[in-house]
Amino acid sequence: MKILIVLTSHDQLGDTGKKTGFWLEEFAAPYYVLKDAGAEIAVASPEGGLPPLDPKSEVPEFQTELTQRFRTDTAAQAELANTKKLADVSADDFDAVFYPGGHGPMWDMPDNATSIALIEAFVKSDKPVGAVCHAPVALVNVRGKDGEYLVKGKRVTGFTNAEEEAVGLSAIVPFLLEDRLKERGSIYSKTANWVPYVQVDGRLVIGQNPASSGPAAEELLKLLRSV
Repeated sequence: MKILIVLTSHDQLGDTGKKTGFWLEEFAAPYYVLKDAGAEIAVASPEGGLPPLDPKSEVPEFQTELTQRFRTDTAAQAELANTKKLADVSADDFDAVFYPGGHGPMWDMPDNATSIALIEAFVKSDKPVGAVCHAPVALVNVRGKDGEYLVKGKRVTGFTNAEEEAVGLSAIVPFLLEDRLKERGSIYSKTANWVPYVQVDGRLVIGQNPASSGPAAEELLKLLRSV
């Protein structure tokens, strides 16, 4: 199993002057779930190199066993520091792709032509596509084989309006992910704030929030093993 993990390269939280990026748990949990299952992992980002880490994701209350494991894993840290440029990776070389969230993707993923083409190539080849929290934003302009929006008529989830409100960023993000997924014709559902929740529809796997990142990766594994 070869799996591509795609992280954001965006580090500015709107015009607040604050930093953002990817959320540590959303990278660490899938990374180890997949790695421990024997998968070979490559990490990419739009700009390549070291992607920005949301500083809030490093505070003690958001640490888990897997984020702590990452902190002592020099090999994983080296992989993260040297992500491949998104333009240099091909869906042909991987069995699945997974997009971790954090607020960064809200800015550099929705209209990213390289990312859209990459996801469409995975879809065309019937390979699993996973995303968690804010990262389903990478899917909102992706088209399926039928030319319609990929998420149209699909059971999906993603960071909720209530969760965005809870973190005080509803007025900062370019748009609300829940609203945009619904606008695209998806069958959007959710559970309570911060509770793990995953939706699987065909080869599409989406988790609602950081706590859903490990479970979403587990579902991605199930799809890969069912082939």
